[in-house]
Amino acid sequence: MANSLSYVHRFVPASDEAQQTTLLLLHGTGGNADDLLPLGAELLSDAALLSPQGDVSENGMPRFFRRLAEGVFDVPNLKEKTHQLADFVQGAAQEYDFDAQRVIAIGFSNGANIAASLLLLRPEILAGAVLLRPMVPLVPETLPDLSDVPVLLAAGTRDPRVSLDETERLEALLTQAGAKVAVH
Repeated sequence: MANSLSYVHRFVPASDEAQQTTLLLLHGTGGNADDLLPLGAELLSDAALLSPQGDVSENGMPRFFRRLAEGVFDVPNLKEKTHQLADFVQGAAQEYDFDAQRVIAIGFSNGANIAASLLLLRPEILAGAVLLRPMVPLVPETLPDLSDVPVLLAAGTRDPRVSLDETERLEALLTQAGAKVAVH
């Protein structure tokens, strides 16, 4: 843990010095900086892992941004926290000496939503994303250029919180921005 960066976090260096990819691991509501480390190691075993812990509390549970109700996001807070997370990733790249152009987000639920927001508001931060149970976090006034950015959306057809329509809306938004979107 580095005290000079804005989030409590874990960083695991790449096991292969030639590996240039860093996985940005973003937990869901109630998670912590340790939750997705095993998943990241399983997905890309030789990558560096950067796992911040959300600094917004909802009933004592860490999140990355506030919501007003289930599925209703506090958009001004989401925008602020998206820029904070983007700045954290840039600072971490300097602190830990990893390639800031080769960061792939792996996000679950609230983590997937802020990762989608990073793609839409600060597209230079992510080279790709795996979004597990994502929703449309916001619709920017101007779509970014996500040409050829790979994005995997993974969602359930019977998920009681994230409807299939929500997944399809996010797929359409990211595709319109030029991302190479796959849905599972």
